[in-house]
Amino acid sequence: MCDPTHDHTERTPAPNSPHVADLSTGQLVERLTEQVSTLVRTEIAAGLDEVKNKGTRLGIGIGISGAGAVLALFGLATLIAAAVLGLATVVAPWLAALIIGVVVLLIGGIVAAVGATRSKKALPPVPQDTTASVSEDISTIKKGIR
Repeated sequence: MCDPTHDHTERTPAPNSPHVADLSTGQLVERLTEQVSTLVRTEIAAGLDEVKNKGTRLGIGIGISGAGAVLALFGLATLIAAAVLGLATVVAPWLAALIIGVVVLLIGGIVAAVGATRSKKALPPVPQDTTASVSEDISTIKKGIR
């Protein structure tokens, strides 16, 4: 079945256009230039669309994760307060707050270090589908030139 969103007009020659074998070298070069230009514009548009779609999904994911993180932060703060109050039944309240504060800072430092390490290893978001398509186009053009 034919894809209704795909435009086939560029591939079908006009009724009055000469056969490729009848074209001069200049006409062939002109046609090749137009086709390569169209191909590059199409690939750039596809790449931009892919990056835009990934960016939109990333933005939505970050927003939802941010809301979850805020709720988790409130929950963690409540648990920390409960830990301080619980420890305060055994030691002086100021000492309980100090002990719990140091523990929370240590855990936070470890989590931050792990996050920084993972961030450095992350690759930048690239339009992988378009990159593969451009590589295929270049390979096809090279084969056609030979």
